[in-house]
Amino acid sequence: MPELPEVETVRQGVERWVTGRTVAAAEVLHPRAIRRHIAGADDFTAALRGVKILGARRRGKYLWLPLDSGDAVVGHLGMSGQLLVQPPDAEDEKHLRIRFRFEDGESELRFVDQRTFGGLALSRGGAELPDEIAHIALDPFDATYRDSVVAAALRARKTEVKRALLDQTLISGVGNIYADEALWRAKLHGARPTDRLSQAVALTLLGHCRDVMAEAMIAGGTSFDALYVNVNGESGYFDRSLNAYGREGEPCSRCGSAIRRESFMNRSSFSCPRCQPKPRVTVR
Repeated sequence: MPELPEVETVRQGVERWVTGRTVAAAEVLHPRAIRRHIAGADDFTAALRGVKILGARRRGKYLWLPLDSGDAVVGHLGMSGQLLVQPPDAEDEKHLRIRFRFEDGESELRFVDQRTFGGLALSRGGAELPDEIAHIALDPFDATYRDSVVAAALRARKTEVKRALLDQTLISGVGNIYADEALWRAKLHGARPTDRLSQAVALTLLGHCRDVMAEAMIAGGTSFDALYVNVNGESGYFDRSLNAYGREGEPCSRCGSAIRRESFMNRSSFSCPRCQPKPRVTVR
C-alpha cells in the first residue's frame, strides 16, 4: 500500500497539473470508486461541474483537492489506486474508475484502481480540512507537527512500538515499510514496549521516521510493482535503499547478520537479529 512518500509524490504531481483549472465534467466509471460518497455518482459529478481546483493537499496518506466552491475532493489510493495525468486522446486504462475533463481541453486527470480498495468522495465545506480526515494525526512534514509532543504520546501508550508507529491517530503517514526502516535505524525491535522507551530514544526513532520518508520522497517513493506510480506513470526507486524491509536472508548492511522476517498483523516485519534484539519484556 502506498505510504506517505508515495502519496506526497502523487500530490506534488497532481498539484502541478490541476491547480487553477476548471472542471468541465467528471465521469464515474465504477461505483466502488465513490462508495464513500453516500449521495452517489450523480451528486458527485454535478457538484464538480464548473468548479475550479485550487490545489492539492495531504494529511498522512490521504489527499484532498480544495475547490473554489468551498468543498473538496478527498482521495485515498488504497492498495493500487493511481491518479494519472493523461492526454484527452490517450486510450482508457483497463482499470479506469473516474475521469476529470477540464474546460481548457488539455490533459485529463484519471483515477485508476485495479483492486478498487481506494476511492474519491466529495467533502462538503471541506476545502480547508475535510471532516472525514480530521481525526488523522499530523505527519512529520506538517508545519505544526512537534516531535516532543508525539514522543510523549508514544511513551504514554501501552503497546508495541511498531503498532504505535502504524496508528494513524498518533502519527500519520508511517506504514509497514518505513516503520521497519526507522526501527532498523534506531536499533529497536518492533515489539519493544512503548512505555519502556526513554524520551530521548522516542525522539531518535521519530527523527528516523522523518528522515527515511524524506529520503524516499526525493527518490520518488518505494515501488515493488507497476501499481505504485506517480502522475506520469513512473515508479519510485527507494526500494534500492532499503536496509530491512523485504530483505529476508540478506546480510544486514550494518553488522552482516541475516535479516529476519517475522509475522506481524497479517503482514511481515523485517529486522536484524543482532542490531534489533527482541525485548525481554513484552506488552500484555
